[in-house]
Amino acid sequence: MFENLSDRLSASLKKISGKASLTEDNIQETLREVRMALLEADVALPVVKTFVEGVKERALGQQVGSSLNPGQQFLKIVQSELEHVMGDSNESLNLAAQPPAVVLMAGLQGAGKTTSVAKLARYLKEREKKKVMVVSADIYRPAAIKQLETLASEVGVEFFASHADQKPVDIARNAVQAAKVKFIDVLLVDTAGRLHIDDALMTEIRQLHKALSPVETLFVIDAMIGQDAVATAKAFNEALPLTGVILTKVDGDARGGAALSVRQVTGKPIKFLGVGEKTDALEPFHPDRIASRILGMGDMMSLIEDVEQKVDRKKAEQLAKKVAKGKRFDLNDLRDQLQQMKNLGGFSGLLDKLPGMGNMSQMVEQANMGKQFSRMEAIINSMTPAERRNPDLLNGSRKRRITVGSGTNLQDLNRLLKQHKQMGKMMKKMKGKGMQQMMRGMAGNMPTGGGMGGGMPPGGGKFPF
Repeated sequence: MFENLSDRLSASLKKISGKASLTEDNIQETLREVRMALLEADVALPVVKTFVEGVKERALGQQVGSSLNPGQQFLKIVQSELEHVMGDSNESLNLAAQPPAVVLMAGLQGAGKTTSVAKLARYLKEREKKKVMVVSADIYRPAAIKQLETLASEVGVEFFASHADQKPVDIARNAVQAAKVKFIDVLLVDTAGRLHIDDALMTEIRQLHKALSPVETLFVIDAMIGQDAVATAKAFNEALPLTGVILTKVDGDARGGAALSVRQVTGKPIKFLGVGEKTDALEPFHPDRIASRILGMGDMMSLIEDVEQKVDRKKAEQLAKKVAKGKRFDLNDLRDQLQQMKNLGGFSGLLDKLPGMGNMSQMVEQANMGKQFSRMEAIINSMTPAERRNPDLLNGSRKRRITVGSGTNLQDLNRLLKQHKQMGKMMKKMKGKGMQQMMRGMAGNMPTGGGMGGGMPPGGGKFPF
């Protein structure tokens, strides 16, 4: 997300950050470029105007005039104004209510509402340690009810069954009663979506809101529809007392205009970002971290949180101990590391959060690293346990069997074995060293670019474990 905006802003601000002094002329020139970058990123015009005026006012005032490094001070002002436009700080869910705290989810069809219900349920269960129940009041799409049931089972939360012949208000009331009986902390209510904003949809959701008196009414919106996202959010906000927004599909939105516009246009905070299809791909929205990412400064806090949540520390420690004792690094270990990387959102997801690595993440994405990692994993999965422990067993006939079984070719397999051999040599050198040093060294040998061979570009090869 934000790749295009980040590139344009970085280029504009680089010119001014090295200036010994700032004048109205060079500030105006930079702000013209910033304005164009924001408009091209699909940021709403009123938001662009407010942002540019805010930066100009502060830059021409005492804040820059008295600074020892005016160029860098200007960059700091831009970052601060970006944060302000997006809401200054993270606003978490307000669940301070007598259980069950009801959260009503609203939005248009296709915005990713049902998936967001499951993601939020998982987030509340795993991070907030809440007992969660989900229910679907979408009587127009029986498939949506079934989908939510499947997702609830996947994330391990309670599901309250509903049927297409029931009234949405009755479904919701029955779910609240069931939640009370089961001592549920949070009840998430999925509602029907429509392809267009219509009176029937608004009337129905108003009735639901009145019947439930939810502590949170979240509007789920697709970031990829750009300016339309803001207009739709505004329309819903006028019809419903929204308390916040979940912005979905931000991983597919290179422009990021919706994220920068929604708060100011609706007055409602973005509370979460949907950053992928899996049920763990939901991030709390932190304006300061997003501003830092937009300006190419990375997002180390989110990366640290990702590692804490998604990395199997036990496996990482076991590998560290194994290598420290001088034992062989085998293909099982390599597969574990590939899986850990996938859990962190792939190589590009990791690089995107490292300072100065935004452009590198685009290169990795273009090189289709995710596909290469999947291919490597498929090859290892096609081996027998004995072959994974000892790749020296692989003769011609075994290699043929593995490539046929994994849908790859001999060249792919030989690349993987070469890569593994290089990593094995590196691991021997790391004997007796700590886990962190060992992981850094290993990351330096991970593949990038056109094939599965080669090393990381300079400065990019560090695992955050």
